[in-house]
Amino acid sequence: MMAVTADTFGCPLLFRAPIDMPESSVYCIQITNAGKRTVRALRRIDFAPDLTEQVYERLLEAICSGELPPQTRLTQQELAASLNVSRQPVLQALRMLRKDGFVIDAGRRGLMVAPLDPRVIEQTYQVRAVLDGLAAREAALRKAHLSEDLIEKGRNAAGSRRIAAMIEADLNFHQALYDASGNPLISEAANHQWQHIRRAMGAVLMHTEIRDTAWDEHARIIDAVNSGDAALAEQLARAHGENAGLAVAGELDRYVQQAS
Repeated sequence: MMAVTADTFGCPLLFRAPIDMPESSVYCIQITNAGKRTVRALRRIDFAPDLTEQVYERLLEAICSGELPPQTRLTQQELAASLNVSRQPVLQALRMLRKDGFVIDAGRRGLMVAPLDPRVIEQTYQVRAVLDGLAAREAALRKAHLSEDLIEKGRNAAGSRRIAAMIEADLNFHQALYDASGNPLISEAANHQWQHIRRAMGAVLMHTEIRDTAWDEHARIIDAVNSGDAALAEQLARAHGENAGLAVAGELDRYVQQAS
């Protein structure tokens, strides 16, 4: 007895009952010379994802550094010409920036750089303060050691008055704290908000000086973590984040009012 059917993937199967087996029994062998199916031609990707990411990062940097100030009108044609790329990666990058809150619709004007909202920045710092407190506590509990070189480099950056260096030093301190916590989700959550904080810091530092106490607070956090005092480390890190948020939001509010 012989019968032909198909398996789950549509491949033909041969069923044969051997001579010495009852007719009701089934013996299954897959035919090895069955015709192979080829993958259909897929729609081609008409832009390079890595190029889109490069355009996104470049525009984000320009927005956060103030090179593209708030309420600047953005057009695909101008940006593509400026970056020496086609419009397609610019379009995709602008969509990503709008989703992340750095670009907003401007009616018939198309898109523009989102204005800085002091209240939103303060709320962002509140979230980061909680994450910083958690990171500091976990780092202390793990007996982690944070290098005091972070403080020295931070003070040097503050003394240089170079905005990019000051922001980078601040980022490095907080990233080291997150890494020391041993919880990668803290860094992931904090970094989601970092670019908004970076943008606010850049705007504020262009018009005022960094708080004199900022790196003193950083130093006390490191001392608490390195000494294994989890409760103190959490308290100091959280208070630092909240104070920084109030200071940046206050300066930003004055900056916005003067610009309007």
